Amino acid sequence: MTQEGIVQRFELISQLESLTKIENYVDDLCDQFAICEDDYGNILIAITEAVNNAITHGNHLDSSKKVCLDIVGNPDTIEFVVEDEGAGFDYTKVPDPTMPENLEKLSGRGIFLMRTLADDISFENEGRKIKLKFSISAN
Repeated sequence: MTQEGIVQRFELISQLESLTKIENYVDDLCDQFAICEDDYGNILIAITEAVNNAITHGNHLDSSKKVCLDIVGNPDTIEFVVEDEGAGFDYTKVPDPTMPENLEKLSGRGIFLMRTLADDISFENEGRKIKLKFSISAN
């Protein structure tokens, strides 16, 4: 990544169709900054999951509520901040999807995926805001 401190903000309607915009944006961002394929895959999956959770679980698909996505980039890292307008949740009480009793559940893997794929993850504002940081390397 060659430009310092890139900051962009997107406001999305809480509809699943908004995910296509995020996917396209991540594609363009990774092309623009020649982010390697491994980093691209991690970023795409984690950010798509974060936005999907904000739309579906945070805002409950209420199209009157927005999801904000902020992007801050530096030469070695890129940070995505996803925030919804929902009631929040206790992220410390999300069940571990790798436990035997949760293995066959059809949902509940999003936060686990984000924790696995991002280099750093934090929750703020009672779980309404999630920050995902990635160390990046160019192609």
